[in-house]
Amino acid sequence: MGAGRVGPTLGLALQRAGHSVVAVTRSRSEERNDRVAALLPNARVTDADQVVAASDLVIVAVPDDQIAPVVDGLAKLEVWRANQIVVHPCGAHGVAALSGASAAGAIPIALHPAMTFTGTSLDVDRLVNCPVAVTAPAVGIAIGQALVMEMGATPYVVEEEDRAVYHAALAHGANYLVTIVSQAVTALSKAGIDEPAEYIQPLLNAALERALSEGAVGLTGPVVRGDMGTISAHVDALRNAGLASVARTYMDMAEATAQEANEVGLIDDATAEAIHAELLYRR
Repeated sequence: MGAGRVGPTLGLALQRAGHSVVAVTRSRSEERNDRVAALLPNARVTDADQVVAASDLVIVAVPDDQIAPVVDGLAKLEVWRANQIVVHPCGAHGVAALSGASAAGAIPIALHPAMTFTGTSLDVDRLVNCPVAVTAPAVGIAIGQALVMEMGATPYVVEEEDRAVYHAALAHGANYLVTIVSQAVTALSKAGIDEPAEYIQPLLNAALERALSEGAVGLTGPVVRGDMGTISAHVDALRNAGLASVARTYMDMAEATAQEANEVGLIDDATAEAIHAELLYRR
């Protein structure tokens, strides 16, 4: 159910594993309908209640805030049934969002791949060995894990009460990484660097590898050196270059970095406090 980027991709992955995709919800977007036709040419495109009626496994791949309303709306039509498997791929929600289906005896499962999707068949290959968070009642855990492994991915059980923190961690690490890198590329361009993305890529790759292997202990740069003159100069330079939003992000990250560095013993309390005071003044 759902003709966006994720639903058809998961459907194709399961189809390649031997499942039959019988139906997909009709979209008001012709682009999305074309995507379904390209990925799942044998699937019937129909209304949501007909998709549910025709399926033993239903993937509710709709925007996060629409999952519960869609499932509850279909519950009013009495289309959910006992032992039907109902899955959603949202990271932020657990199975509570599927309560409208589970009340009818369906087995609710939340499966969230830690991956971005393009809406093409290439996504299926990217699912191989991809970590997938599985949240389900006891009866559904083994089913969820089996579905993940059938797609070639790797299941990790995440408890219902931990889903929000889990998803916040992914958003913090991935979405905001894009923001920081984009701002860094913009600043390099302002500094006259041709092909700024290519210029910074080796440094970013090395920093990411070190962050994943060493954590905060791998920090380098002016914060770890306690070099407040450099930090202040950076802020001034960014502002003078017309990059006020980058300067704000820089200060936020400098303060967070000082806290991390202090916690792992790279800088002492006095240095961390001095950096905090300097940044507070410069705001």
